[in-house]
Amino acid sequence: MPRVLNGAEIAAEIKQEVAAEVKALATHGIRPGLAVVLVGSVAASVIYVRGKVQSCADLGLYSELITPPATVTTAEMLALVAQLNAREDLDGILIQLPLPAQVDTKALLDAIDPAKDVDGFHPINAGRVQAGQPALAPCTPAGVIEILQRSAIPISGQHAVVVGRSDIVGKPAAMLLLHQNATVTICHSKTRNLAEITRQADILVAAIGRPGFIGAEMIKPGATIIDVGINRIADRAQFERFFAGNAKREAAFNKRGSVVIGDVHPAAFEVSSAYTPVPGGVGLLTIAMLMANTVRAARMRRGMAL
Repeated sequence: MPRVLNGAEIAAEIKQEVAAEVKALATHGIRPGLAVVLVGSVAASVIYVRGKVQSCADLGLYSELITPPATVTTAEMLALVAQLNAREDLDGILIQLPLPAQVDTKALLDAIDPAKDVDGFHPINAGRVQAGQPALAPCTPAGVIEILQRSAIPISGQHAVVVGRSDIVGKPAAMLLLHQNATVTICHSKTRNLAEITRQADILVAAIGRPGFIGAEMIKPGATIIDVGINRIADRAQFERFFAGNAKREAAFNKRGSVVIGDVHPAAFEVSSAYTPVPGGVGLLTIAMLMANTVRAARMRRGMAL
């Protein structure tokens, strides 16, 4: 039986460590602060933001929720970011995506002070991650490394294949794996003979954003699978393709009209030695790593040891 890498347990462990760091910083009169900017009221974004604000409260961080209207302009958002950059009581700035169409997302993210860029999206932080310098790394790729390390899965000398080349997950995940001495191959939608390459992977990171795309025939027996994908399927035929005979998923589908699946076909997990489930895997690390990045930013901004 393959081993299930429990994201909830690992996230809880990281949050405990963050809470301890927050208490230690309090002895120096420091309370890390995070500003969360939520534009409009997209239901999914509201849920995500609520979880982030609650995590701050649970761990002792200061948080501030700022809610511009959905009609906000790029100029107004840039002015807000400038104000947040200037505030000494804030160590992190997070802008919940997606933003309304009229807002220039790239300009806004580039305007955030790199020292407060707790999402790790700024080009300066991307460059620091590539160079192996102290940086605020994107939360999801950082969570991938935490899962592997805390699960005692070897990275050094292993062949890691990353399927997906986004600036948010694929590229930084590949770079962080490289810094852990893995041999890394990056694949994407234009890669030829993709299955031949994925079958060489000791560690396969699936981050291509296509439900159940990685099949069992694409997995090397005994590989570790890190499934970053979060895809919602509401079509009955598609559900049957992935979850036929799964009573638990059937009940969930009938109740909600949809279920969540990763980028890996459930049958592929049986070929692996270990895997992250969806839900319950990498996704749960994202908020934990955001909290860790906020504390890291607080220390870095003050020239404290990491």
